[in-house]
Amino acid sequence: MNYMTPAELSEKLNANNDLVLLDIRESYELEICQIGGLHIPMGDISTRVNEINSDFEVAVLCRSGKRAEAVANFLEADAGMKKVAIVAGGILAWIDTIDSSLEAY
Repeated sequence: MNYMTPAELSEKLNANNDLVLLDIRESYELEICQIGGLHIPMGDISTRVNEINSDFEVAVLCRSGKRAEAVANFLEADAGMKKVAIVAGGILAWIDTIDSSLEAY
């Protein structure tokens, strides 16, 4: 499994690299804070996996990184995606290191 730090994610987003930021948190979590990307809640991944462009690197984001590990494993093992990374520490780490103006929850 590959991991990406919030700083690495920020660099890639700013550089407009071929990257899909996949936010797997629930809708109510996005109402608290979000940084963009494709929103597919974790429970919907298996039925909506076709919405993810597998030609690009996929960075999976959740609250702390735990759910992202499960989804990344599914994307690699079951969906056959080759370029998947977990955003280490999730949105909480993003808030701590990149944008403290967002509300932590």
